[in-house]
Amino acid sequence: MGYWLIKSEPFKYPFSKLVEDGKTTWDGVRNFEARNNLRAMKKGDYALYYHSNEGKEIVGVARVSRAAYQDPTTTEDWSVVDFEPVKALAQPVTLAAIREMPKLKDMALLKKSRLSVGPVTKPEFDAILRSSKTKL
Repeated sequence: MGYWLIKSEPFKYPFSKLVEDGKTTWDGVRNFEARNNLRAMKKGDYALYYHSNEGKEIVGVARVSRAAYQDPTTTEDWSVVDFEPVKALAQPVTLAAIREMPKLKDMALLKKSRLSVGPVTKPEFDAILRSSKTKL
């Protein structure tokens, strides 16, 4: 089981829209490290859903429903992954709160803040769920 963090600007594609749609294709990633993270995802992996720019908080959990495949929006070597919603967090976890949590000091969200798709460790994932008062 893998754990990830995916970022979306809430005005473009909020977690509530993923819940409404029931699934989505995560396309448009044009960063090599983020692309490689997409390619490392396996069906069933969990992803924390982060609202970037406005909000700056983790608001939900999604699951990989289809592993990486060619991004249909381009003929270049980019990949997409399909996600389905799992659960909205009972209480969003803000970037400020994450910065204050010693267990999360090495989280990719903090170390590589511009990365739109990044890895999360199991302890980090569990700490976010605990902080959000959410059980899967």
